[in-house]
Amino acid sequence: MGVDSRPLAIVLMGPTAAGKTDLAIAARDALDGEIISVDSAMVYRGMDIGSAKPSPEELARAPHRLIDIRDPAEPYSAAEFRDDALAQMHEIAAQGRVPLLVGGTMMYFKRLMEGVANLPSASPDVRAALEQDVERHGLKGLHERLARVDPESAARIHPNDPQRLLRALEVYEVSGKSLSQLWREQRPETFPFRTLSIGLAPANRSVLHERIAKRFGAMLDAGFLEEVASLRARGDLSPTLPSMKSVGYRQAWAYLDGEFDREQLRFRSVVATRQLAKRQLTWMRSWPRLNWVDPLVGDPAERIWKLVRKSGT
Repeated sequence: MGVDSRPLAIVLMGPTAAGKTDLAIAARDALDGEIISVDSAMVYRGMDIGSAKPSPEELARAPHRLIDIRDPAEPYSAAEFRDDALAQMHEIAAQGRVPLLVGGTMMYFKRLMEGVANLPSASPDVRAALEQDVERHGLKGLHERLARVDPESAARIHPNDPQRLLRALEVYEVSGKSLSQLWREQRPETFPFRTLSIGLAPANRSVLHERIAKRFGAMLDAGFLEEVASLRARGDLSPTLPSMKSVGYRQAWAYLDGEFDREQLRFRSVVATRQLAKRQLTWMRSWPRLNWVDPLVGDPAERIWKLVRKSGT
């Protein structure tokens, strides 16, 4: 086999609250890299505290590409992310630097590496009908329906993941083909970069849960509710938009609507974030050739450098 001449890109993925930002900044400095954010909430302007966006000081030291590129009223898709990320990666590589893809939106990572299937565009009418079905039958009923028409997708999609569940059924209703079938019909393409994939996650799940709870408390202290109140006051946003469905924002919006008290806000947000972390870890366990690094053991930065050196850079 010949030498792989494709430029290197480093993938640093991990669940929420795993400490990705600190390590990414250290890696950028050590590797002469440039960070590309892989986060479906950080793309939106004004969603800073609840998305755990790097601070202005951190961004001044280590700029993150694909942050603050979209207004919260304008949805941003995985397909758009792939186009934008590849353009940024080529630009960084052309400068002789290493693209460092950092984040926890696993669908973005997957679409970036595998390409985007020729899926039908969203249909507001079909989506509205499906959302009515959710109200009538619940997510469990929709998941059972998906299992009948697309068992492969149903096996991958958690019954409590409404966004992916609705999209899979929407694809079937609009195209007459299952999401799985459309993906099988795709022609594989060679990814233009060779990648070193690093999974950042504490081995002890309870430690991650503690970090999630502590971080949400810090977000509240930093003015998270005021941030969401400001977004609501614009008048052009709603809880049905992808931006406002982000974990934490969805619960804060409901709290500000008076649906539950502050104690329930904290409880529901922490539980939802834990569920998100669980889904992220499930994705990571199936990621090919992922090198796991525990950020709480020893010197994680040194272990990352060793992996990079071992990869031949």
